[in-house]
Amino acid sequence: MDAIAQYNNKYYSSGNMGFRSFDTLEKESNLGDEFMDILKTGNITTVFQPIISLKDAGVLGYEALSRGPSSSSLESPSHLFDLARIYGKLWELEFLCRIKALENLCSFSHHFNIFLNVDPEIINDEKFKKGFTKEFLKQFDINPENIVFEITERNCVSDLKVFKKVIDNYKDQGYKIAIDDAGSGYSGLKLITDIHPQYIKLDMNLIRDIDKDGLKHALIKTFYEFCLVTDIKLIAEGIETEDELNALIDIGINYGQGYLIQRPQKQVSDIDPYVTELIKSRNNKKSLFYFNRPSTVCIGDICRSCMYVTTDQTGSSVLDIYNNCPSVLGLPVVDSSKVQGLIMRDKFYAKLATQYGFALFLNRPVTLVMDKRPLSVDYETTIDIVSKLSMTRSEENLYDYVIVTKDSGYYGIVTVKDLLEKTTELEVNYAKHLNPLSGLPGNILIEQRLEEYIKKTAPYTVLYIDIDNFKVYNDVYGFENGDRMLQFVGRMISSTVSHNCSCTHFVGHIGGDDFIIILDTFDVEDTCRLIMDNFSKGIPNFYTSEDLERKYTIAKNRHGIEEQFGLSTISIAGVSNRHNCFKDIYELSECAVRVKKKCKEVWENCFHIL
Repeated sequence: MDAIAQYNNKYYSSGNMGFRSFDTLEKESNLGDEFMDILKTGNITTVFQPIISLKDAGVLGYEALSRGPSSSSLESPSHLFDLARIYGKLWELEFLCRIKALENLCSFSHHFNIFLNVDPEIINDEKFKKGFTKEFLKQFDINPENIVFEITERNCVSDLKVFKKVIDNYKDQGYKIAIDDAGSGYSGLKLITDIHPQYIKLDMNLIRDIDKDGLKHALIKTFYEFCLVTDIKLIAEGIETEDELNALIDIGINYGQGYLIQRPQKQVSDIDPYVTELIKSRNNKKSLFYFNRPSTVCIGDICRSCMYVTTDQTGSSVLDIYNNCPSVLGLPVVDSSKVQGLIMRDKFYAKLATQYGFALFLNRPVTLVMDKRPLSVDYETTIDIVSKLSMTRSEENLYDYVIVTKDSGYYGIVTVKDLLEKTTELEVNYAKHLNPLSGLPGNILIEQRLEEYIKKTAPYTVLYIDIDNFKVYNDVYGFENGDRMLQFVGRMISSTVSHNCSCTHFVGHIGGDDFIIILDTFDVEDTCRLIMDNFSKGIPNFYTSEDLERKYTIAKNRHGIEEQFGLSTISIAGVSNRHNCFKDIYELSECAVRVKKKCKEVWENCFHIL
């Protein structure tokens, strides 16, 4: 079978194409000449597509993509490379594409990674090795450390042992390796584990509808966890929708590329500010999920877009959508941006399954099959409230979409699955950062909350609370009783603030006998007095009657000499932004230390506010 016949057999089999005209046959017979002409004239166009961070939208690098002559049957790179294999010109085409890519890079600054597609069949070819030396790259002022070879997983590696040795040689020279189209090819995990690439590029078919497909979501999350422990960075290819982007950011995927971010272009250009804002905004929301609870996160933050129908559409429109979009389980009904109802897939099919269902509903308005009273909540409603509202619905409607509105208009939907998963995630993440003894937020949550307040211009006061002579109490009464005292103080502070402060507040446990309160006000004196009073009422429960009567305990000091120590008291050092503008938490802490020293000069319950 000659070369063109092989090509035709692959792309135009009689089983798929049927009868082919003389003109078609003649056109196909000219492909070989056209291909050879491309090699001779170098008629290859290079376009560049950015790969950016899904954390801050910074550019990691650009993938160089080759195209045949515009409007030609060989414009597609897959067709070009298939003919190259048939004619034994794979190296020649690879070299031509690479030269074109590097020449184009010379026309603008290229202080970024350059991703070049390389076929496994030629990477160990002597011609490839000689054509990719450091001396060769110097002609284009390119450092090998900026070159990333993308090894496509679609083609089988015939001798993995030899291939691994070649890859290791390139890595030793500073080149980086990426596995391209992971999840779509022959070699799978074995190729990844054997060559240990710096990057894995996830095939676009795994990314498509990841926000709706639970199986894909779970698979990509597993890939992500694998890459965390192996120090491999994941790149998601083919991102086309905001919902896909959001799902990938939420999982933690490092980098992404696709039409949503930027289409391939002949010139390297800046990322659209809109895309940058999308990524930064989602990461900000993600940080909220990480540190907050269901009672502080709005339902709008986990809402996703969903296609909808209007009241003037018929049942046949709904049926077409459900038949063509298996992942869509419900359709809001919207009229002039106002929510009118909801049509869930299972209930719709149930109506059609009745004796005259098709006749009654297919050609009549959707209002006949919709639920006219779906659960609809405002964007600002917190997740915990929506969860309660969802669970109070009848069993028949328990798993229906929750419709989200903003400014009284339709905004999107939240599934019960999303709601439960996010609620669990928030609670688990929050619990990770609670002090195990007091159950109050620990240092990570405290620092995050302080940073939020420092950025604000609104009034706030930070109260640092510690227990005087607590170490002595621990030495005399033991750590178990010491823990009991800390638990009492934590509960007492929380209860006092919750029942007596109308302003927004935050209570945390820094560690040991140190606690913190943040209040949205300068008026904190009454709160400090209440805390001291409640401490004085509760602290006698932790001492023996003998120590209470003499008002001191006897313990050894740091020199091993017995000494009298007073009973535990409480000190409150407060700093606010009334007269100070703190640039960071370290500056605020330094100020608090100075105030604490003044408190320590007083040998009884006291507070001092700066």
